[in-house]
Amino acid sequence: REGEASLIGAVREALATASGATADLFAGLGTFALALPGKVYAAEAGRDAILALQAGASRAGRSLFTEHRDLFRRPSTSAECSRFGAIVLDPPRAGAREQITQLAGSTVPVIAYVSCNPSSFARDADILCKGGYRLEWVQPVGQFRWSTHAELAALFRR
Repeated sequence: REGEASLIGAVREALATASGATADLFAGLGTFALALPGKVYAAEAGRDAILALQAGASRAGRSLFTEHRDLFRRPSTSAECSRFGAIVLDPPRAGAREQITQLAGSTVPVIAYVSCNPSSFARDADILCKGGYRLEWVQPVGQFRWSTHAELAALFRR
C-alpha cells in the first residue's frame, strides 16, 4: 500500500493547481479516479475493470463518469482532452503512443503521467515536450517491496 499511496500522493501533487474536471485515462480499477476530488471522467478498456470501478465508486458514494473505451484503438481526441483541466495517464508497459499524440495536440494545461516502463515513458515524454509541454518533475516510486521495480510519476504542464 505504501507504493500505491505514494503514487496517489504524487498525482494529487501534480494536480494541486488544476481546475475543472479531470480525466483518468487507462483508469484500471480506479486507483486515481477514486482518490481525486471533483468531477472525474474515467476511461478503461477492460470491461471487468470498468465494472469494478463503477461498483467502487458507488460504494464510496462517488459520482464518476466512466466509459468502457479502448484508448489504443480509439484514443481520446485532442478536442476531447482539451475539455479537461487535467489528465491523469497510467498506461500499460507499452506506453500510449497514439493517446500521447492526441494529448500533445490538446490544450489541457496539466498532465500527471504514471509509468511502469522508463523506455516507453521517455518516448511518450518526448512526444509531449515536442507538442509544447514542459516536464516539470519526475519522481521514482518503489512500488513493490523486495523488488528493484520502480514506477515513475511525472508532471507535464503547458
